[in-house]
Amino acid sequence: MSENPETRGAAAVPRQVAAGDSAAADSEAAADPIRVLIVDDHALFRRGLEMVLQGEADIEVIGEGGDGHEAVQMAGDLLPDVVLMDIRMPRRSGIEACTAIKDAAPSAKIVMLTISDEEEDLFEAIKAGASGYLLKEISIDEVPQAVRAVYGGQSLISPSMASKLITEFASLAKRSEERTQQVPAPRLTEREMEVLRLVARGLGNREIAKELFISENTVKNHVRNILEKLQLHSRMEAVVYAVREKLLEIT
Repeated sequence: MSENPETRGAAAVPRQVAAGDSAAADSEAAADPIRVLIVDDHALFRRGLEMVLQGEADIEVIGEGGDGHEAVQMAGDLLPDVVLMDIRMPRRSGIEACTAIKDAAPSAKIVMLTISDEEEDLFEAIKAGASGYLLKEISIDEVPQAVRAVYGGQSLISPSMASKLITEFASLAKRSEERTQQVPAPRLTEREMEVLRLVARGLGNREIAKELFISENTVKNHVRNILEKLQLHSRMEAVVYAVREKLLEIT
């Protein structure tokens, strides 16, 4: 994977992070490394990822698979914290495997690491439950950072793909104007709308707290309330829903 200046540093859409003392969290992370499963049909690529990740004290590679079928079996047996997986694989695609893994190991965070820059693959991966979508042209040194970020609750998307998501958001908003809304969208408070708009801009809890002059814990509670009201599971889903229902606009 060669370093590409345009894609260096994945665009992050931070999601809810569990509350807790930071010192205790650091201690727990040190005691329990992030358990990673690597799935790709190219053995050389898997080996490269393994070598990079094994050099990180807080990350442990617990297994490797060569296709989507193996990915599902291994995820169910090993219960990894993070799965790095390609999309285009034999026997079972990464998209199909993603859906099955979320059933077998609901707590696992899945990152699609692929050469595919197709919009359809990106959208299908998100719908299947992926927490990240990174192109293989990112610097290999960024992979450990991506693993930590996703494990910590963020959703990562390569910048070039993130722009396609924004375009899709705008398209969804436009299409929603052409249909009649039969069931009113759940009502969000003014403060929840402010938080949602900042989430849509890609701000994390700490940044939102500073912007609104409130505590990080309050931000976390607002995000949880937003997801519960909208009956969604992630910040990314909340933004897509909000644009579709014309609760906010992204320009």
